[in-house]
Amino acid sequence: MVRAMKSMARNFHVPLPKEVHDALRGEAERTGRPATALAREAIEAFLRRRRRIALHEAITSYANTRAGTGDDLDPMLERAAIEHMLDDEEQE
Repeated sequence: MVRAMKSMARNFHVPLPKEVHDALRGEAERTGRPATALAREAIEAFLRRRRRIALHEAITSYANTRAGTGDDLDPMLERAAIEHMLDDEEQE
């Protein structure tokens, strides 16, 4: 697995401000982990967060453009939900 990961890995040079570099090195020393691994994990976490934000924005945009249209709420589903709520009220 490690061998496959190394063969697929690509290097990416990222100049860091001294404060960031020092903090990364300090964290690496404190945790006993390579600074490159910590940097990789931070970048991966950032990219996951950006993907979640992009998905949320896409869903919000779709919902806003479809609001009030036939795609907004299925009339049959709405009717079934109302009937279900009324049945629940009658049973109480």
